[in-house]
Amino acid sequence: MRRAPINTLLFYFVIGLPLWMFLIWLVWPKTKLTIAIVDKTVLFKTGQEHASLTWVLRNNKYSKTRSDLYKVGRDYFGFFPNKNKKFDLKGLEYVTKENLEKLSNDAEMAYFTDTYGIYSKEWYLAKNITERQRLLYGGLSSNDMLFLKSMKRKKKLIITEFNTFATPTPANVARDFEQTFKIKWTGWVGKYFDSFDTLQNKELPYWLVKNYKAQNNNQWPFKKSGIAFVNKDDKIVVLEYLTDLNAEVPYILTTKKNREKYNIPKSMKYPFWFDVIRTSRSNKIISFYDLQPNEKGAEILAKNNIPRQFPAIIEHYEADYKFLYFCGDYADNPISQGGSYFKGISYFRKLFYNNDVAAERVSFFWEFYRPMIETILKRYREDLNEEKKSQK
Repeated sequence: MRRAPINTLLFYFVIGLPLWMFLIWLVWPKTKLTIAIVDKTVLFKTGQEHASLTWVLRNNKYSKTRSDLYKVGRDYFGFFPNKNKKFDLKGLEYVTKENLEKLSNDAEMAYFTDTYGIYSKEWYLAKNITERQRLLYGGLSSNDMLFLKSMKRKKKLIITEFNTFATPTPANVARDFEQTFKIKWTGWVGKYFDSFDTLQNKELPYWLVKNYKAQNNNQWPFKKSGIAFVNKDDKIVVLEYLTDLNAEVPYILTTKKNREKYNIPKSMKYPFWFDVIRTSRSNKIISFYDLQPNEKGAEILAKNNIPRQFPAIIEHYEADYKFLYFCGDYADNPISQGGSYFKGISYFRKLFYNNDVAAERVSFFWEFYRPMIETILKRYREDLNEEKKSQK
């Protein structure tokens, strides 16, 4: 009897590998972890603003009940798009105080992925609009804060990220959030753009260019890529690559101790929205942004009180309460949920992105967000198990 050539066996192994990865995922045991997810910026049922989180939960078989896995279009509080431009509002604003308290008892952790909201033209035209619009729904609410404070008192894990307490959150609610978690928004947000050429980049916000021109003698001299900063008072600051910046995009840097703790790389490019945050010493800075300005860029930053380095991840994981703030839109990523059904797919992650493209964001999910969230959830799940054992 002839043995099958090694090449033939290898061929069938490679062809059958996705099936084996799916079967391993299918039989992998579920781990119940009840998470109150809040997302007020769900324009489409794909739920891109929290899709990364749902991907990690499904891939690792974390379930909201003992049998039901999380679904991206169902398991959250916030804005729910429907057909024919109809929508449902199922945010915590519509929950009674009694039920908020019950939710804080039932939920083991909370994750606020996005409170920026939904705006009129963006919703009714179903596309990205570069003009300013009327807010339909959004912003952190007083009920959200009641829930977060209750979770904090009960020492349950709270994860929040950009832009939980920035625009359009009311000023009094934003102050409450800042005082509760000992962090402070400077008023600045920023984002990388792969081109500032208004003729080439149709995704460049119209209001960004308009406001800059109004503040700078009707001039918009930028053509290359770079970073735009927007202040809550609508002031615009632009740093252009090579002209003002030595690095094209912001980089997230992490010390050896923290990257080993969170399983994240030393340096990671981040080309999406971020906020400039300050924190008290009661919190730890896990990672920080580095803009790498040249001499001219450093002068522009200093003139506008924007630091060249500022927090990217803030943590308070102590006996009194557990809190993390991601200073960027980390859970928002164009990642397909289909890959979450294959155990071990992360070993092939480099096939899914081109790291040479500065604007691509998928690498951030695979190399930074996914391992970080997996590590956080694993550690927290172990802490919960230890607490249950000590209470017996």
